[in-house]
This record gives sequence, structure tokens and C-alpha cells, in this order.
Amino acid sequence: MSGMEHSGGQAGKGRVKNAILIAGPTASGKSALALDLAERRGGVIVNTDSMQGYSVLDVLTARPEAADLARAPHFLYGHVHPATPYSTGAWLRDVMKLIDDGTFSERTAIFVGGTGLYFRALAEGISEMPDIPQRVRDRWRYELKEQGAVKLHSLLLREDSAAAMMLKPTDSQRIVRALEVLDASGRSILEWQAERGQPLIDRQSAHFLVIEPDRAALVGRIDKRFDQMLDKGALDEVKRLAALGLDPELPAMKAIGVRELQAAMAGGIGFPEAIERAKIATRQYSKRQTTWFRHQLGPEWLRLHPGDDLETTISALASDAT
Repeated sequence: MSGMEHSGGQAGKGRVKNAILIAGPTASGKSALALDLAERRGGVIVNTDSMQGYSVLDVLTARPEAADLARAPHFLYGHVHPATPYSTGAWLRDVMKLIDDGTFSERTAIFVGGTGLYFRALAEGISEMPDIPQRVRDRWRYELKEQGAVKLHSLLLREDSAAAMMLKPTDSQRIVRALEVLDASGRSILEWQAERGQPLIDRQSAHFLVIEPDRAALVGRIDKRFDQMLDKGALDEVKRLAALGLDPELPAMKAIGVRELQAAMAGGIGFPEAIERAKIATRQYSKRQTTWFRHQLGPEWLRLHPGDDLETTISALASDAT
């Protein structure tokens, strides 16, 4: 039985009541809103962003600073080594552990971040996946390095054509994932994905908030924040990450700013160009996030726009009965 199956059986009926979910694009102010609510309501904050779960990249992923951590308990930040390909399923298992540990038994759970799939898994459930033995992971990562994504896609096309047809031949991580699941379980990843799990939150008592900021203002905040990241040591973080000698295809290595600053460090481009490229990539990412939230989050999500009375929203949530 997989870890997901075991925990899912315990947490299958929406065990977290009165949860607050705050989604929004990068640099939209969602973390500040979560912190305000946590202080007013005596809540705990749970990272719901795939990149902020990785260690080393404290500054470059805009994780909460020491002063923020002192104001309210924070969980699932910086707890995953960059060598580990952290997934939605792994994040959900970490949330299940928090539930089992009683983290939310007397305090409001505030989930905040920009990873839409995490929110969907939390609120709607996620397909259970088999545990993948380390030897299977190592095998397919070796094959990816030796053969490349395109050849592995051809192999997947022969072994599991339906799954392969859903993927681009260059989508190395998803191709490897499909092969791992097939190898470990003997079943297509599509079969596993079709078996929907149970949500971990009680949807009836939950509050769903998504921030939709003004685009021009957001661009300004993105550019300013990246400059501040550089002042706070983002370049040193990239150096420490590079020193680990990790596979460049790992998710942590694709954090915005890593490749751009590495290219400048290697002399391929100048630092001003690297900085501008990173800012552009962040703007593009925020736009994709906004589009995803607009089309994928349902009517239960309260859309917060510039000019909305956030104080009233915060006060109402803070005083809401638990």
C-alpha cells in the first residue's frame, strides 16, 4: 500500500475545518494577507507553492523572512532538498502528516501560495499514486541522461501510447514520471489519475480567496522585488545551488532566476541582461498563474481586486466563528 493510500484513508472526509485558502500570482501580496489573517485569527500558515518548498533558495523563491516567521507559525517552507523532485502528491502527503500531528486541531489552517494544482488537490482531492522504489527512480533518471527525452517518449509511446500522446516529446519530467509509474505498478499513469481521491478540507466551512492584482502595478512590484532579491543574496544562493552539481532538469533548478544568473556567472551573458531576462520570465509566469486561476478556480473563490475593501474581508474572516 502506498503512503498516499494509507494517509488518504485517514484523511478522506475533509478533516480540516474552517480552512482559509489564499491563491494569487507571484508578488501579489498574498503572503502579507495570510500573515495578517494568521495574527488576527491565531492561525498557522502552510506553504502552497511548489518552489518555496525547496531549501537553499530562501531569497530567490521569496520565502517568508525571519521577522514573518516570528509573527506566526509557518509550515512546509524550505523542507525539501533541491535534489528531490517534489510533486503535488508529495506535498499532499506532507499536509496529511500535519493533520495527523494535530497541527490544525486548535488553530486555523491558512494555505497560501501560487501553485494551482496544490489548491486543486487540497480542495478536490488528488489521484493516488504508487510509491516508486528508489531503484526505479534511479533507472529512469539514468535512462533520461543517456538517451534523452525524445527517445524515452518513443519508448513510452510503445509501452503506454495513451499516456505518451498526452505529453510533448521534450517534456522530460512527465515522461520519466509516466515510465516510473508504469514500471513500479504495471499500470498506466492515466489509470491512477482517473481514481480521484478525497479533499483534505471541509469545503462547506472553508474560505476561498484569490487575488487578482492590477497588471501594471504587479509588473512594477515584480521588478522591484527581484532587485531586492539580489541585494539580499540571491546570487550567493545560485552559487550554492550550482555547487551541488544537480541535474539541470530537476524542478528546483528551474526556479526563475537560477538559469539566468548561472548564465551570467559562466560569462555567457552580462548580469544586466540576466537580470532583465529573470524579470521578464517572472512577469510571464505571473501572467500564466493569473490565467490559470481565472479559468480553473470555481465560483466558490472570492476574487479580490484592487480597490476592494480588504480590511472588511480580513475582519470578517478573522472574527468568523471557528
